[in-house]
Amino acid sequence: MGAGILVTGSFATAGLEPEQIAFFESKVRPLLSEHCYECHSAKAEKVKGGLLLDSREGWMAGGDSGEVIVPGQPEGSLLLQSVRHSDPDLQMPPKYKLADEEISVLEAWIVMGAPDPRSGAVANKSGGVDRTKARSHWAYRPVTSPEVPKVADSAWPRGDVDRFILSRIENAGLRPVADADRASLLRRVALDLTGLPPTPEEIESFCGHPGTDDEALVGVVDRLLGSPAFGERWGRHWLDVARYADSVGKTRNVPFPFAWRYRNHVIDVFNEGQPYDRFLMEQIAGDLLPVEGTANRADGLVGTGFLALGSMDLNERDSEQFLLDRIDDQIDTLGRSTMALTLGCARCHDHKFDPISQAEYYALAGVFASTQTLSGQNHRRGNSREYTQVRLLASLDGSGPQPKNDEAAIMKIEDRLRDLRQENQRQDLTETGRRAIKEELSKLRQELVRLEASPDKKKAKKQRSETRIDLEAPLAMAVCEGEVCDLELRVRGEPDLKGDPVPRGFPEILRGPGTPSIPAGASGRLELARWLTSPDHPLTARVMVNRIWSHLFGRGLVETVDNFGLSGAAPSHPELLDHLATRFVAEGWSVKNMIRALVLSRTYRLGIAYPEGNVAADEANQLFWRANLRRLEAEAIRDSLLATSGLLDDNRPDGAPFDRFDGADVGKLSKKGGKAAADPILRSERSVYLPVFRSRLPGMFTVFDFAEPDQVNGQRDVTTVPTQALFFLNNPFVLQASEACAKELLGLRDVSGTERVEQAYLRILGRPPVAAESESAAIFVRESEGSPEKAWAALVQALYSSAEFRYVP
Repeated sequence: MGAGILVTGSFATAGLEPEQIAFFESKVRPLLSEHCYECHSAKAEKVKGGLLLDSREGWMAGGDSGEVIVPGQPEGSLLLQSVRHSDPDLQMPPKYKLADEEISVLEAWIVMGAPDPRSGAVANKSGGVDRTKARSHWAYRPVTSPEVPKVADSAWPRGDVDRFILSRIENAGLRPVADADRASLLRRVALDLTGLPPTPEEIESFCGHPGTDDEALVGVVDRLLGSPAFGERWGRHWLDVARYADSVGKTRNVPFPFAWRYRNHVIDVFNEGQPYDRFLMEQIAGDLLPVEGTANRADGLVGTGFLALGSMDLNERDSEQFLLDRIDDQIDTLGRSTMALTLGCARCHDHKFDPISQAEYYALAGVFASTQTLSGQNHRRGNSREYTQVRLLASLDGSGPQPKNDEAAIMKIEDRLRDLRQENQRQDLTETGRRAIKEELSKLRQELVRLEASPDKKKAKKQRSETRIDLEAPLAMAVCEGEVCDLELRVRGEPDLKGDPVPRGFPEILRGPGTPSIPAGASGRLELARWLTSPDHPLTARVMVNRIWSHLFGRGLVETVDNFGLSGAAPSHPELLDHLATRFVAEGWSVKNMIRALVLSRTYRLGIAYPEGNVAADEANQLFWRANLRRLEAEAIRDSLLATSGLLDDNRPDGAPFDRFDGADVGKLSKKGGKAAADPILRSERSVYLPVFRSRLPGMFTVFDFAEPDQVNGQRDVTTVPTQALFFLNNPFVLQASEACAKELLGLRDVSGTERVEQAYLRILGRPPVAAESESAAIFVRESEGSPEKAWAALVQALYSSAEFRYVP
């Protein structure tokens, strides 16, 4: 990409009167050329201040100090202030002052609206990107298959993963700690793979297995990977990355009545073991993939809900702004989730750190501008408040509503009419410009009358005014092909400052010999999906295996899991990262196989001991010489409470997490009774099925650092705050679980008090109590006032309140 972006000539000359052009050409252009072009033109040896004055687009883009000319407002224009030399720190030209008559020319020009017939370039404010240097960054280099290192202690590793880890530990003169005991290991792997703790029976079976730890562990791992709970756990990890929510958020927080289909789809494909490359293809272009049968077509459509889940401002009246904001959400989500790149940072200017130009941002934006997003919602247009519209959802069986071309045309006309009315209010608009607007308004109104005259359109308009959605209808959030176009670059990201259309394409730094070209008649989403899932792509496999490692070991090999760019962290074990990425692709992009290999490694089963020598040499455990103690997420804490108390219903609930919908926002929905009115934490289903309303998360989720659902979140925050202790002390849900667990313990037959205490510890903490704990618990229950039920409930609540309950050992 070059240093600037050309802007259309029609944009520069539209609406100018002949006398305005004559004034500019005879007085303004010569003045600028003589006094300013040496430092502020595209031909300047070095553009100073990031400002170009040899084109209308140049001065409209502004410079490093911001906007320099405000048409019609000379006193608010930085250019005029600088040429007057009234500020000693802001004087242009710097070596002399313009003549008074020359300053008057500039003032008169600005007063008349700064008419300028020139077209040209916008200055590159980033100072240019050194792509050659950028290619040396580890993340932009091709994935390699490094040689597996040799280790001194050849008996310790269980595979190549361990050899990479042990080699670094030995080179530092350290030793890994001893393995975790079997009870701790089982609790760790059960929570990691399913988000549920092991039962007392499973603990006793695993701890009593007569074989080696390797033999005992492999059977457990295979059973857990085959459990439906696996997809519920690992699907939730992806939902964090996909910014999943059941409402749109922001100013008009209207629910998504069919987001749950996407959630269930993600859970199912993780359980089915769908290869990750196919999974990503469906997320981006599932509607375009060749499939057989209605069910497979529906799966592909639902997968594209990934692109429709964005948090949008439905009160935004500017259609162009709304469209660009939606595209930005899609680009940002795609970039950070699949490539760990902050592509959205190039919307208004070249990326400040990574080799992504603003033009490349708009090349990718064109792909999504050529895509119709079917979220079921639209922004506020004119006086309309029809935020939820069935016609903006995808039909899964072909029988339901589908977006119609004439309905889309009506929307475009209404948006254009509103924009023209606003433009007609401009005080600096010329008579020629007003006549052109009046003519266009007349033509558009006639076309609108024609489109809305049919009986079908009148019926559809009436239906839209009474929003009622059947929550069981075969509808889904999705995307489909739209009107294909190349998007114009927006100067400073401003919707109305349009540059030339940028051909659709992908960032140069990531393109390789096999990068597909985009056909003229297609959006480019299918090609985008193929490019991302190419085995030669330097980021896709690296990013995913790093996410898997982070979930299992508490920290990624690249600690900034959502940022592999120049401002992100470097990998602690770059060779291991490439080894895993290469293996991931070679084994068919199988997420389950990768997880299985990692949890069967010796590194995974390490204990949490703290030898002084290791701590002194590597306090942060960068070398993974021990297991990292990890706090459970909000969902795993809640599900563990349900599972250990016997309250868990492990069946998937049907349909939406709310039972009525009339277009009202979440706040009003909760006042109308039904599911939405009750605290969802008190339900019995797994937490992944609870509603995720943006800005209105359940209190427990907020207390325990649930992922913000309006943006990509591959690594949740972990806080320790007083409200967490108060939750276990006072929350009705904890009290309910404590009473239910106590009831089950008291229902055990033919067991002593000591054995009942042991069952409590096995259920809740995943281990038997030591002698002192057993004795203290027995005394506590025996000496408690009130009924046995209250005494045992108090003991159970004390165990729930312990740090050990909410941490993975």
